[in-house]
Amino acid sequence: MLEKKWTAIVRLQKKACLQYRFFFPLTPPAHLLSQQCLTSILSQIMDLESRNAALRSELDNVTPTSLLKRNQDPSSWLPRSPRYSLESHRDPINCIAFHPTFSSIASGSDDYTIKIWDWELGELERTIKGHTRTVLDVDYGGPRGGILLASCSSDLTIKLWDPADGYKNIRTLPGHDHSVSAVRFIPSGAVGAPSSGNLLVSASRDKTLKIWDVTTGYCVKTLQGHTGWVRDVCPSPDGRFLLSTGDDMTARLWDISVSNSEDKLTMVGHTHFNECCAIAPPASYQYLAPLAGMRKLPPASSAAEFMATGSRDKTIKLWDARGNCLKTLVGHDNWVRALVFHPGGKYLLSVSEDKTLRCWDLSQEGKHVKELVDAHEGFITCLRWAPGIVNNVPAVYGGVAEGRNGQSNGTPKSKGTGTGTPDVQVRCLIATGGVDCKLKIFAN
Repeated sequence: MLEKKWTAIVRLQKKACLQYRFFFPLTPPAHLLSQQCLTSILSQIMDLESRNAALRSELDNVTPTSLLKRNQDPSSWLPRSPRYSLESHRDPINCIAFHPTFSSIASGSDDYTIKIWDWELGELERTIKGHTRTVLDVDYGGPRGGILLASCSSDLTIKLWDPADGYKNIRTLPGHDHSVSAVRFIPSGAVGAPSSGNLLVSASRDKTLKIWDVTTGYCVKTLQGHTGWVRDVCPSPDGRFLLSTGDDMTARLWDISVSNSEDKLTMVGHTHFNECCAIAPPASYQYLAPLAGMRKLPPASSAAEFMATGSRDKTIKLWDARGNCLKTLVGHDNWVRALVFHPGGKYLLSVSEDKTLRCWDLSQEGKHVKELVDAHEGFITCLRWAPGIVNNVPAVYGGVAEGRNGQSNGTPKSKGTGTGTPDVQVRCLIATGGVDCKLKIFAN
């Protein structure tokens, strides 16, 4: 490494000499220059090289060749125009979730219903009724060999539905004292939680998070710490951590692998209510570590190293595991409602009540590189990335595709490493929902 650095210095010194001779042919040779002058020239060259790299990257985002390459490379694919715009809900859509195996996607609405669609054909498959008030969130997951759909509502309940039995309601989980705003299955693999494939976490306006065993219907743990409505929760890929956020304008990281699951970390910085949060996949570490001043990348097996939050203050903030705000992304003109990290690691996608879907390039310190204007005719409320296709799943992962639907399966297709990491192939497939009552499917 030291040898490479000295080689780079020598290369820059040679460039400085050549540049000096080109611009100042009648002045003394470069080796007679003062150290201060040479340092100044070197600094200018390095600045020019940096600007050149940034321009090349920007050019790569717009040339036909690069667009063709991006469409062929899942790790750099970004959404363009929607493949389908699906309508059937009578009121705004609040949430969506992809089935991890089949071409099904669920949507929940203010009309009290959940609708199941075939995103491949663009057709409505069925309408599920059961909640008595607004459906606020949905998620697929559950124990090995038994994928379930979970939903939560302003009626204070969580319901479990069995897709294998015509989406029959198999269990209702009461316990929260106010609206249940978010629900997520917790991936298996957490240290100290061998049965975590059966676990579900919910976030509520009653200021708590609750962890449930879906096989028994019992609440096994209640997490208290937020001082306001908890609007969103995101489990880490290994199921060890939970990231939550809400109206107290904080984001909290919880270690649920220990018996007393107090919040491990509190992130403060937004100036309005927080709407959403996301945990970065290991594929993003190479882009986020430099922002955190880290010389060495965290191991891919280390979860919850970097996070993102979106707020009603119209900004997105990137955080590290020490609670430092690495970057504030400014660009949206209204509340930021949902976030998802690109499984390839290079981008962060966001949707907002300004009716746009925006893409931020993490390799350029979060630069705004793409915007789909008027992606919906009204406020955009939700965004999901389809979970990856799991090819070789080690026993530690329970033999099924684990992780937060549309996020935590986020690693590019890779060879088996023998370290217990599954081989996941990225799917170029996302969906959005909005106040215009439309579900939009974006696919390569």
